[in-house]
Amino acid sequence: MEVVGKDAVSDDCAIIPMGEGYMVASTDMVHESTDFPEGMTDWEKGWMSVAVTLSDIAAMGAMPGGILLSVGLDKPSRLRSILEGAKACCDTYDARFAGGDLDFHRELTIVSSGWGFCDAPVRRSGAAVGDDIGIVGIPGRAQAALDGHQEFRDFLFAPRPRVMEGRALALAGVTSMMDVSDGLLMSLSDMLEVNQCGYEISSSRIPLLDGISPESSRKYSLNGGGDFGLLFTYPSGMIPLTIPDLYIIGNVIEEKVVKIDGQVASINGYQHHWD
Repeated sequence: MEVVGKDAVSDDCAIIPMGEGYMVASTDMVHESTDFPEGMTDWEKGWMSVAVTLSDIAAMGAMPGGILLSVGLDKPSRLRSILEGAKACCDTYDARFAGGDLDFHRELTIVSSGWGFCDAPVRRSGAAVGDDIGIVGIPGRAQAALDGHQEFRDFLFAPRPRVMEGRALALAGVTSMMDVSDGLLMSLSDMLEVNQCGYEISSSRIPLLDGISPESSRKYSLNGGGDFGLLFTYPSGMIPLTIPDLYIIGNVIEEKVVKIDGQVASINGYQHHWD
């Protein structure tokens, strides 16, 4: 598999052939004003900076190799906590914290670059009409936390990339997969762009958030960003896995649209601001 041209930028990671397997690589830039909600500690900012990249690697069905972190720092006193959070995230997912760069910046800005390895990457493309649509992770919890539901705080401030789940799904033969951090509907729209098919989901099959009204819960689940779950497709009725928080929420259809409960969806999702 050699991925070049426009096709090379349609996935969560770049794909690089390496021997009999592949290396996948991703880089993410996060800024204080647009990516870190108010109330996050510097430790959590370091954790999240790494987690966003590890989530991209997980979405390819790869195991993490290492992380490089470049920090544009506004205050020197913040560095230790940021690096401790970044290192903790790397250690949790067996990724090597391999170094990086440090510079002054008026606004805290962090660039996380990472790589991982797999036998065959799972791409956003590959879905077929009749496939089931699945998701790992209950969507909407990060958005609920952003709206003041503190019981979901950890899902927003210290997100957990689904590394082992992504690997298990890849080995099980999922036909397509991507990270869902920009929101469920936005992610379905992204998959729509690279597949010759459409997607129909049922809102009743998405789990409701405890302690939140059904109407608000569905809004968070469909449109809210910040969740580090995985969206995938798989031949209908054949998913052989028992993974916590795995839900089958719809089907791949012939019509090239995204539908909810039979109606064409209005696509909304994460827009890189926290207003």
